[in-house]
Amino acid sequence: MRSKTLVSIITASILFFSSGKAQESLKYGKFNMQKDLLLVQYDCKTDVDDLQSVAAFATLLSDPRFSKINYHAVAGTYGIQEGLYVPPNELFELAFENNLSDAHENFENAVALVKKIAIRTLENNGDIWIADAGQSDFSAGLIKSIQTDLPEINTSQRIHLVQHSDWNEEVTSPASLEFVKINTDYHKIPDGNAVGNGTPGFRSPEFTNLKEKLNDPELIGIWQLAIDLSNRYNGKEGRYHNEAISSGGLDFSDLSEVCWILGLDDIKDTEHFFNLFSR
Repeated sequence: MRSKTLVSIITASILFFSSGKAQESLKYGKFNMQKDLLLVQYDCKTDVDDLQSVAAFATLLSDPRFSKINYHAVAGTYGIQEGLYVPPNELFELAFENNLSDAHENFENAVALVKKIAIRTLENNGDIWIADAGQSDFSAGLIKSIQTDLPEINTSQRIHLVQHSDWNEEVTSPASLEFVKINTDYHKIPDGNAVGNGTPGFRSPEFTNLKEKLNDPELIGIWQLAIDLSNRYNGKEGRYHNEAISSGGLDFSDLSEVCWILGLDDIKDTEHFFNLFSR
């Protein structure tokens, strides 16, 4: 029997009639695969968990059910926190090829590029889903730019922003946090660092059998690079010390937001995730 998760992750293709013509709508959770855009935005400052969240998202994309998701990844979407950046570019390029932007290198250029992608979606009647794996300062800049170009768009209905971390909210600039809460469909979900709170818990210091779970050479390469970079920068030069990762485990807690968007809330933890998506 298929698990509850596998049954619930997709709302089956539904035929409906509009003006006498049959149309097909395919949705995964809240996300419309035909029309919507998923923005995955990683602060990479100063916790290395973003690196492993990138690898976990790439793992999700390798599944045939999610391989056609219209997405764009953005690095360097940090807020007002102090501390050094964790350079993720090598990993981003391996995981996402050219489907990425670098807000750390040039914030305004990244806003302009992502805005073009987002406007195409909005003009084609799709919605924008933002998984803020970090702070919301970049999201605020992006939405202001979209509003300038498309003042007729109701962003509080068409742009959905998902945040899972109290700390991420605390180190978003207050003006940016207030702005996104007013100007988007803002969702604060339970923290992805904990198990059993209503969203998957993906911080797992005891999970040390990753190599037993993976058999795809591309995913193995992505995960190995993510782990190597995590070990290189974890706790170094004043960066945040992620104890789950230093103990040999994994932390891709920021993926909880993507799971919520795609209707994968029933995933329990890291072990469950890899049982579903690594083979």
